[in-house]
Parts: sequence; structure tokens; C-alpha cells
Amino acid sequence: MRKSKLLGTFLGLSIIFASVLTGCASSSEQAVSSTGTDAKAPKEGGTLIVARKADATTLDPHFITNNPSANYILGKVYEGLVSRDKNMEYQPALATEWKQLDDKTWEFKLRQGVTFHDGTPFNAEAVKKTFDRIFQKDLNSTKAAVFAMVKEVKATDEFTVQFILDYPYAPLLASLVGNDGSIMSPKAIEQYGKEMSKHPVGTGPFAFESWTPGQEMTLVKNGNYWGNKAKVDKIVYKVVPEDTTRIAMVEAGEAHIADNLPSADLDRVQSSSSMNLVRANGLGVEWIGFNTKKKPFDDVRVRQAIAHAIEKDAIIQGVYNSVGSSAVSALSPKVIGYNPNLKDYDYDVSKAKALLAEAGFANGFKTSIITDDRKERINLAEVIQSQLKGIGIDLEIKVMEYGAYLQAAAKGEHEMEIGGWGNATGDGDSVQYSVFHSKSFGDAGNHTFYSNPEVDKLIEAARQEQDPAKRNEIYAKVQEIELNDAPMVPIRTIDYVAVTTKEVQGFWVDPIGFLMLNEVTIQ
Repeated sequence: MRKSKLLGTFLGLSIIFASVLTGCASSSEQAVSSTGTDAKAPKEGGTLIVARKADATTLDPHFITNNPSANYILGKVYEGLVSRDKNMEYQPALATEWKQLDDKTWEFKLRQGVTFHDGTPFNAEAVKKTFDRIFQKDLNSTKAAVFAMVKEVKATDEFTVQFILDYPYAPLLASLVGNDGSIMSPKAIEQYGKEMSKHPVGTGPFAFESWTPGQEMTLVKNGNYWGNKAKVDKIVYKVVPEDTTRIAMVEAGEAHIADNLPSADLDRVQSSSSMNLVRANGLGVEWIGFNTKKKPFDDVRVRQAIAHAIEKDAIIQGVYNSVGSSAVSALSPKVIGYNPNLKDYDYDVSKAKALLAEAGFANGFKTSIITDDRKERINLAEVIQSQLKGIGIDLEIKVMEYGAYLQAAAKGEHEMEIGGWGNATGDGDSVQYSVFHSKSFGDAGNHTFYSNPEVDKLIEAARQEQDPAKRNEIYAKVQEIELNDAPMVPIRTIDYVAVTTKEVQGFWVDPIGFLMLNEVTIQ
């Protein structure tokens, strides 16, 4: 069996998971279990209530384009052929082993005795049907671009599948391990078609029960799960956009877990006698993006001027309470392909004004920026508004509900945006192809509508390069070009912070920001 250790080699030493965090946590800790040092013996059963900032936009893996939506069901309802452990190394999931037969052919041996939540047997035909669905022209799935290199998925026997590629694709395992690789019930695909968003049927430790959009979603324990069974009987997600309300729910015991804890509330949680803080250094990056198809942002000098006018250190400290670190690339330092030699734009108001004058905007201009309604992003928008005022730019802030914000950005209705990419794979291709390639405009992830033929070619070359060192060289070059072209200004690498009651044990957050709930117990 060939289980790739590539991702673990790059990430394993840099992601440290501690087992205990009590009320007074250090801000330097990376990811922790919510097990208290004086915890009682864990007991199974009960209903776990999770208060979440944003609702899912869809529950169909072939249309999910954001990690908050995938977070509801990936690893809970849906599973892929491959999974990750706490060190981000690849492990068997629905496939028990895999190997490359040649540069263009990967073979997977499938787990036997597994059934979908609707009773349908899991086998090679189910895997084939899932991937065939992605390429249905009338479906128009955004995942067709993600798996553009796949020529055919062939069932060679009942429990063996082969992925036959048009060209070598180095990060295939990375693509299969995330939401994009979720395996769906073939019966459900036939029964529900394009309505799969309302009827997710997978093989995971939890089965979907109900979803009232904007309010709550319920998952129930899968008693027939092939692996280690979930310890709680039910998960109830409650959609609670207001930050203070989510925290108050945990503090009062009305919810057991709340995600997206604002960094401004860290001290409140750390000093609490009833709450634990859980955090993880993430793989994602947040940025200020420009719609490069709209004036004046079609001029690189305007984009570079804004890059020089943003003081990142002040933002990290003031907006994020030093949670996360200053970013110079859309790739986090923990992601395969990151270029550590990039030189960021220096904070230089005079240089920014000179560039604006060269572009014909000596007196500045009026524009707008869109953001979702997360408190920190609104605060970030306000700081950017203040900083850009210093070079004559009058910036209007437009705050939107998360789903509406994503839709507006995908349609290119914005001039500027506060965006980000959580990176669900740990591989540079996830960011490069989805965020910068010209074939990824809109829903697929390229909200800046940036297009550079040289960048496209380099991204495609990196996908095919099998030598890790040569891949890194390609990514180093492409990041230099992107930095100069400035379709976005990277702001910070993302740290994920959640809060739990003291009664919760076995909970952790992975570097992608996913809530790991399968081992959770409630005292």
C-alpha cells in the first residue's frame, strides 16, 4: 500500500495538538482538546448543541464552495476515500489502500461491508456514480474544474476503482480528502437529482435528519457505522449570527460548543469558570480582494497603491487581538508550495499616493467594499476604510449576510471584498487553481476575476509536476507574479477559535477550521 506522507512531511512538525486546555489558555497554543484536567469519566449519549455563526449555503458536496458549509457534513455525514489524522497525514477511509500504477493511473481498494445511510451498499459503482455526476453537463457542478484532469473513474471489480487521468496530477489525494471527494449514495443521486442539497446521504458516523435553513440542522448517530461510532446520539446545529449571543449560550449551558469566537472575546472566555477555549493554527488566509475587471482596479498601479497603504501589523493587533499572523501570500506558511522568500509591500503612504497619481487618481476616488457580517471582518473593513482615507480613497462599506455576500462576490457585483480561502487540502493547488486560475471565475473561487496566461500555465504545470522540489519552485515563481500583480492584498493567516462548556470532552478543531465532533462526549 502506498499511503502518501507528503502532506504530513510538510505539516506534521508544525501542527501541535495539546490534549488539555482549562480556563486560562495561552494564546500561543495551536489546537487543543476541550478535556479538562479534572474531568469526570466521559459518558456516551445525549444531544450535542453547536451554535454556529453561519448557515450552510448548500449541503450538496458538488456545489459547496466554502468551508463553513462543508463543516456541517464533511466527516459527519459524508466521507471520502481518504482521510487525515491530527498530523494531517493521509489515512484510509472508504479506501483501505491505494497506489499509482503509472503517472496517470491511481488504483484504490475499497472498504467492504459499508452501507450508506439509506441502506445502499458502498462499492466501486457508488464511487464511479459519484464522480460521473460531477461531470454531468446539465448539473454544472463547480467540481468539474477541480477534477478536470480526471478522464475516467473505472470500476475494475466490486471493490476496486481506478482514476485514469489525462495528465499527471500530484495533489490527487489532497483533492479526494476534502469535501470535493465526498462519496454519495447512488440511490440518493437517482432519487433526488439536483435536490441532493436537501437530502444528503453518505456513509459517515452521523446521518442527516433535518435542516431548517437559517435556523437549525439535525444529525443523528449512525448505529451501523463501519468505524468508531459517534459517542453522542444527536448533533443539533443552531444558526446564531450574533457573536455575543453564541458565547452567552455556551456560558449559560444552552449550547455546548460555539464556533467563530471573535478574538476580542478571548479574555472573557479565558477568565471564565464555565467555558474552555479551543483554537488551531489554520491553513487559510484572509485578504482584501479587488474586482480586476472593474475600473479603477483594472490598473495594477491602483492595486499596488492600496497594498502600500495598508498597515497590516496594526490590523493584526487591533482587529484580531494578535490571533493569526501577517500574510504576504494567499498560501499559508503551512501549505505545500508556500514561498518563504516573498518580500511584502512596505507600508508607505507617499509611494501609494505617487502610484495613484501615475494612474490618474491624484485626488483619489470613491469605491466600495463588501464583507460578510462577521464582527472581525466588519472591524477590518472599518480600519481599511480609515487607512485608505489617508491616500484619498473614499471607501463605502457594504455588510451582507454570509450567503448573499458569497453570491455577490461570485457574480462580480463588488468593487472590493474582504475574502479568504480556508484551504481544505493543505496543498497549494487548492488555492492556486481555485483563486487565481482564469477557469475559476465566480463560484469556483476566483472572485477577483484575475487572469494572467503565465500564471495559468504555471498553475497547470505545478499540478502535473511529480517532483516536490520542482513543484515548490513553480509555486515560488507564481506567487512572485501574483504579489506583483496584486489582485488581492493578503492580510493574515487564519487561526480558528471556538469555545465549549466545561462538560464537553474530546472536541478539537483541525487546521482547516473543521469542528471535530465524532469523539465528543458530554459529562
